[in-house]
Amino acid sequence: MNAQSDANIARGITLICIGVFAISINDMLIKALSGGYPLHQIVFSRTAIGILFSFVMLHREGGLSLLRTNRPGLHVLRGLTLVAANMTFFASLAVLPLGLTTALFFVGPLFITLFSFVFLKEKVGPLRLGAIVFGFMGVIVMQEPWGEASIYGPPWLFALPVIAAALYASMAVLTRALGVKSTAAALTIYNQLMFLLVSSLFFLIVGDGKVDPGPDSPSLHFLFRAWVWPSAQDWPLFLLTGVCNGIIAYCITAAYRMAPSASIAPFEYIGLPLAIFWGWLIFAEWPTPAIWTGCAMILGAGLFVFLRERQKGKVIGPTRPGSHVP
Repeated sequence: MNAQSDANIARGITLICIGVFAISINDMLIKALSGGYPLHQIVFSRTAIGILFSFVMLHREGGLSLLRTNRPGLHVLRGLTLVAANMTFFASLAVLPLGLTTALFFVGPLFITLFSFVFLKEKVGPLRLGAIVFGFMGVIVMQEPWGEASIYGPPWLFALPVIAAALYASMAVLTRALGVKSTAAALTIYNQLMFLLVSSLFFLIVGDGKVDPGPDSPSLHFLFRAWVWPSAQDWPLFLLTGVCNGIIAYCITAAYRMAPSASIAPFEYIGLPLAIFWGWLIFAEWPTPAIWTGCAMILGAGLFVFLRERQKGKVIGPTRPGSHVP
């Protein structure tokens, strides 16, 4: 490995850490805003600001001509899957602790390996299959089924970030199976346009709050409450979510283009301690012993699968859906 490669890896690691830090800030801000604004309004605002950064990236990569594609349907399908993953993940932030939600989402790499085995017929040995089972057992441990009831609510709430991880894994496997070919900025813009379209449709259909079930159903309340003009004190938070959106898109995509994923993907796991830190600092959340145990099981399984994928030459990183990485 030459000095240039070492320098690229160092820059890639720096960018991935900046991107993951921005993701943690973004999630914290969305959770903070979830008490007063609908999810589709937050998503529309952050995407409308973030897409400006993406067009700057597109200009640097070659201009608007890069948006031409002969497979528009595939990009729409990818975008809708990513939107569904994000909306489900963000909906869970309204009802679950930040660290718990993030930990549950880290089953994503396990889903990717599982889906590759089931749908792409890729060879997955007993060690990786065992790690997948062990990781999903961590999800069960977090629910504390031996107790009377979880302090966080009914078990289906824990399914929200897991469903988000499964949706994101589906998008990743779809990309691999169909060979999506576009620049990083173009893919990001396709995805962001879908976010704008879906959030706009939410506004047109339910933006008046007519189907809002009320605060007794926090997740649905977050999805369907009426749009509200942001207060003066919340405008900076909305703007910051948009800035984070742009930083995430640039840093994550640039990192993976600059350095081998085998060198930088493990650094995405710093997102969990960051989520726990923000949950403790901002929302006074602290994981229970069962949550710590489940976190260790999920991350241990994910890292094991990552190392095995690295040995096989098919590295799968734990990339969060909000990063727009193909």
